[in-house]
Amino acid sequence: MRIIFMGTPEFAVASLEALLEAGENVVAVVTATDKPAGRGQKLQESAVKKYAVSKNIPVLQPEKLKDEAFLEELKGYHADLQVVVAFRMLPEVVWDMPPKGTVNLHASLLPQYRGAAPINHAILNGEKESGVTTFLLQHQIDTGNILFKEAVTIAPDDTAGDLHDKLMVTGATLLVKTVQAIKSNQYQEVPQSAVQEEKLLKHAPKIFKEDCKIHWNRSVEDVYNFIRGLSPYPTAFTDFQGKHLKIFKCKPQKVEVNAEAGQIYSDGKHYLRFTANDGYIEIEELQLEGKKRMYTEEFLRGIRIA
Repeated sequence: MRIIFMGTPEFAVASLEALLEAGENVVAVVTATDKPAGRGQKLQESAVKKYAVSKNIPVLQPEKLKDEAFLEELKGYHADLQVVVAFRMLPEVVWDMPPKGTVNLHASLLPQYRGAAPINHAILNGEKESGVTTFLLQHQIDTGNILFKEAVTIAPDDTAGDLHDKLMVTGATLLVKTVQAIKSNQYQEVPQSAVQEEKLLKHAPKIFKEDCKIHWNRSVEDVYNFIRGLSPYPTAFTDFQGKHLKIFKCKPQKVEVNAEAGQIYSDGKHYLRFTANDGYIEIEELQLEGKKRMYTEEFLRGIRIA
């Protein structure tokens, strides 16, 4: 079975690698165009492109997915199946091209958490469980018929980064299972409407920088979930001495407090705490605007706090 793989970040590399190790025939890869990054603004290749090149797999990098030259090149590979992991939205002319359709791996237990940031939103909402789902692409985003699912437990102190790594590994295994089931025609399609729970669906829209500011007047639990749900990226922040202070890791402490929300407490050496409405958050790893990421004790050695 001839497969075209579509993906961009490190999350997708694990799936591509798993397919190749399982002996699947990936005939080409479609990924994002090279983009300038860093201080020197040098062109950076996507993680998927770097891996594909190392395995001598042809790489396609269209700027526009409806471009006629790209569509002709894609048709020329005569793929039986397309596989999508962490890529952009596909037009119908692309996802409807192969005879066996296009499979997407999504980092949630669909139909919950459709959207661009399912990993972040699961932690933001304090979920105890997430997972991965494979489904066949249809017109509306993340709504296609489900093929397979695999649940993953979220630990109380997991960050979005921790959950990302768990789902990356579990998703790669599930994708291989899905591709092999399609190859042998041993699978069933389940409409998402058939598994939709009675409770309201939770969505996972893209998160922007302005969404990442911490509101200290919320509960300790809510603030704690907010910080770990945005760590390490795009990162929760608060205002500190006229600059943005990013917070990567913290500990919640639910106690009675007699102070305004957002009040700072520190001994100047070992701890830095911000009050919430029912306790405080003790900061463990942080990054002040213009500085490197560091542990709190290192940070306190170089700054004065009234």
